[in-house]
Amino acid sequence: MSRKAAHRAAMLSNMATSLIMHKRITTTLQKAKALRVYVEPLVTKAKDDTTASRRVVFSYLQNKYAITELFGPIANKIASRPGGYTRIIKLGKRASDDADMAFIEFVDFDENMAKAEKKTRTRRSRKSAAPKAEAAAELVAETQAPAEATESAE
Repeated sequence: MSRKAAHRAAMLSNMATSLIMHKRITTTLQKAKALRVYVEPLVTKAKDDTTASRRVVFSYLQNKYAITELFGPIANKIASRPGGYTRIIKLGKRASDDADMAFIEFVDFDENMAKAEKKTRTRRSRKSAAPKAEAAAELVAETQAPAEATESAE
């Protein structure tokens, strides 16, 4: 990535912290691929919530809020997953310098995919809907009848 080792380590640490906090970041394709190699071992360490693993991960990230997020909600969601915690999706070229752009995200935290899964429903026959409609109509009729009776009494 044309950077010195210290600059590359600091950049990956900052990007990993942003990914953990926001669950998805947009960056260049080359940085996203480097970040995946950097983050996935840290997420694997987060499955084992011990003081030693927290210290190892903290030595890479240097952000206690990111550590709390990683060992909390993220570790709970990926506990059963054997690997492949991140997904890289290519976005095309950046207009200014023609760099390949992509976003990297945690697989289990994609809201759009979760909404798509929730939308699938089974089809219901009209027979099961008809008794409910009749019951609702009877309920409406019962609530209107006392209201009419009070109006006529006045």
